[in-house]
Amino acid sequence: MSLRTLPLVFINLGGEMLYILDQRLRAHNTSEDKSEKGVWSESDRKRVLNDIVGTMFSKSFMDELLKPQQLYSHRTMKTVLTRLAHTSIMKLNPASMDKLYELMIMAFKYQVFLCPRPKDLLLISYNHIDTIREFVRDTPVVLNQVDETHRNIIEVYSSLSEGQFQLLRQTLLIFFQDMHIRVSLFLKNQIQNPSGRFVLTTSGPVPYGVDVPGLIRTFDLRGREVSRSEFPAGGAYSGLVREGSFDLNGDRVLRLGRNLYRVDHPEETQTSRTPSVQQPDSTPNPLAKEELNQLARLMGSMKAENVPIGEPQFRINLFTTDQEEEAASGGEQEAMFQVISIQAVQDEQAASELARIAGQFTDEEEKLENPSSNKGDDLLALMDDL
Repeated sequence: MSLRTLPLVFINLGGEMLYILDQRLRAHNTSEDKSEKGVWSESDRKRVLNDIVGTMFSKSFMDELLKPQQLYSHRTMKTVLTRLAHTSIMKLNPASMDKLYELMIMAFKYQVFLCPRPKDLLLISYNHIDTIREFVRDTPVVLNQVDETHRNIIEVYSSLSEGQFQLLRQTLLIFFQDMHIRVSLFLKNQIQNPSGRFVLTTSGPVPYGVDVPGLIRTFDLRGREVSRSEFPAGGAYSGLVREGSFDLNGDRVLRLGRNLYRVDHPEETQTSRTPSVQQPDSTPNPLAKEELNQLARLMGSMKAENVPIGEPQFRINLFTTDQEEEAASGGEQEAMFQVISIQAVQDEQAASELARIAGQFTDEEEKLENPSSNKGDDLLALMDDL
């Protein structure tokens, strides 16, 4: 398990979130009647992106994030990104946030699958950072934050060996292994099966510095080539002429990590779960307590209470219609508040024994039953000061 995975996951998922929010905010800015509720202006869109990027790339947050540490669970990662999305005037319904997280996860998972070399994960991350830099190019303060974070990432990851990058990639694959959510954009482009699994082609460019398959060379004991033979490789492969730039600016060559939701794709992007995908277990996990403590230290209580009283706030819907969002929210609430009727007979002896056992629990043990009591509060304390 690589201890350097978390920063790349956060930056790439945060980049995908900004892509989707930018696309949705542009879609909501089509009415000329600005008095209509829920219509976003261009200044609103820029403000939302600037606020989120400013919080995401704040120095204190990034300094803590770049420390070697274990990768968060999906539940904790979604909590971080939910708080991040709500640092501006934008509000997301829980159902819309779930859909947003699924889109982010599947987009980044596809990029990791197609990554030619483990080291090229950096190029994917740099493509996200480059696009984020374009979002805030008119705000010098936030732009400087992005550049400073980019320099820190180059400093941290440039010294990693090929083996460490391979371990980082394996950690990411473990993180994604149970996520098989269908995305309409991927299905339309035939890069995802109806089962939610991706279609990986057997053709295309090979990683930089790798020979094109199809040639066998034989060497003698002195290392001299003595013969060559060819074999059918089973695909049409090509070699990369040059390597992507790992500097602050430059041509990344690799296109993975760029914005998929630009104007070229105006259609709605929907997600749906495959029948075989099991819902995450909602049972409290004692190990989540430590994760949430770390989360609280990093982010603080990222709530919209930082917005001045009377400041207009807007809601963004990741579903096609409000009815779909309400239906999804209602279904979640119904699942969360299922009532189980139990017929019990009063047993004084059993009640007395249970009372005695319960009295043996310490306050510290009781806190473990509520993983969000400390972890979320401590880890989310940092963002109150941002």
